[in-house]
Amino acid sequence: MAASTDISTTLELAARSADGSRSARRLRRTGQVPGVLYGGGESPALFAVDGRILRNALARSGAILQIAVDGGAAAPVLVKDLQRHPVKGHAVHVDFLRVDMNEAIQTVVNLEIVGADEAPGVVEGGVLSQGVIELHIEALPGDIPDTIPFDASKLEMNETATLAQLVAPEGVTLLDDPEETVLATITPPTQEPVEEEIETETELVGGDGEAEAQAEGATSEEAGSSASSDES
Repeated sequence: MAASTDISTTLELAARSADGSRSARRLRRTGQVPGVLYGGGESPALFAVDGRILRNALARSGAILQIAVDGGAAAPVLVKDLQRHPVKGHAVHVDFLRVDMNEAIQTVVNLEIVGADEAPGVVEGGVLSQGVIELHIEALPGDIPDTIPFDASKLEMNETATLAQLVAPEGVTLLDDPEETVLATITPPTQEPVEEEIETETELVGGDGEAEAQAEGATSEEAGSSASSDES
């Protein structure tokens, strides 16, 4: 599914100067998110954007959105990198890449595993593990999907799915190694010791302890007999 690229609404950015990390922290305290705009044959430009407006814009636009700096000409950009607060989850820094909607670009998108609960290997009790999280692709900006799904509903126990089994969305070229890139694997669950085995081990330990006690008793009796003989 292609990204829901909505560039009818323009995200307004405010240019900012390179005043270092202190300036960025001040911006964040006022609800602003610092960022960098680069690419397109132009010099990198620093900007700030209201955090709430950015969040809403990203929720509507997907990978590509329309921006304007200080009320200037609008232009499409790719969300190249979005850093979030490790605890609160809100955006703390964003990088935008200028793009030409008629020129293919390379980027990464998340891999989404679907149908895992229906996989025969999972139904039999197996555990599905996802391999790669992101896939490298090439596509026109308007064809970049939000995620690329992989249907794991047919995977059997001990089966590994690679990129060769994934059908790319229309207009998207997959760039990773098709045979070496693992998407998902189903393996048997870890075996827990059965009750009979635990009981057997307990009996063995108990038996050894009883034999040792008997041996110690016999040794004590022998020592007592030896002492009696010496006294006599």
